[in-house]
Amino acid sequence: MVLPVWGHGDYRLTRVATAGPPAPRRLLFPTKRSESRHLMAIRVTEAKKGMVIRYEGELFQIEKYEHVTPGNWRAINHLHLRNLKTGKKKEVRMNSGDSIDLSFVDTRPAQYVYRDANGHVFMDSQSFEQFHLDDEILGDTLKFVPEGSTADIVYVDEAPLTVQLPSTVILEVVECEEAVKGDTVSNIQKMAKVQTGLEVKVPSHLKVGDKIKIQTDTGEFSGRVND
Repeated sequence: MVLPVWGHGDYRLTRVATAGPPAPRRLLFPTKRSESRHLMAIRVTEAKKGMVIRYEGELFQIEKYEHVTPGNWRAINHLHLRNLKTGKKKEVRMNSGDSIDLSFVDTRPAQYVYRDANGHVFMDSQSFEQFHLDDEILGDTLKFVPEGSTADIVYVDEAPLTVQLPSTVILEVVECEEAVKGDTVSNIQKMAKVQTGLEVKVPSHLKVGDKIKIQTDTGEFSGRVND
């Protein structure tokens, strides 16, 4: 079923066995004409992180949405966008009465297999077909997706565009200072590195091997996960 895409709940990134399909292929980017029938106008105040919109004739994904009311001034809506063709970022300010064109897209699960000279290789979990996604398009997304894990891929007209992150992910601490003995509740924080290389401030009592929940919009620690 075709649905508009925005952030949803957290999920556990799971490791699956890697098959040996043919070399990954690159799919053509969807054209404006083929994609235009999947648009719906919505108020900018309905914008959410992760939505895919058409703006100035091109597809963008909303990386961040802010509704700002500066004192007694009229409210301003800030959209932080990433171009899904070039990877370039763009900031847009809009009034609350303005509308945006929401693009209806598909999402399908795929395994993040490995990185090569052409970008990042994913394998469709149903067809086992491999495809590339570029660094410019993904940006910092893969800081939340370890190799061998599964993630939701955004498709428009059968072309994979980018990774759709949930609001939070669960990752494992692989490097940090030694935990303070007996300190289970503390406001003191330290830096920890998870398996994707992302560094996060965590409470001082956490240790290597602990699994933590991280907010994908800010990259901040959200809590320890009990197995």
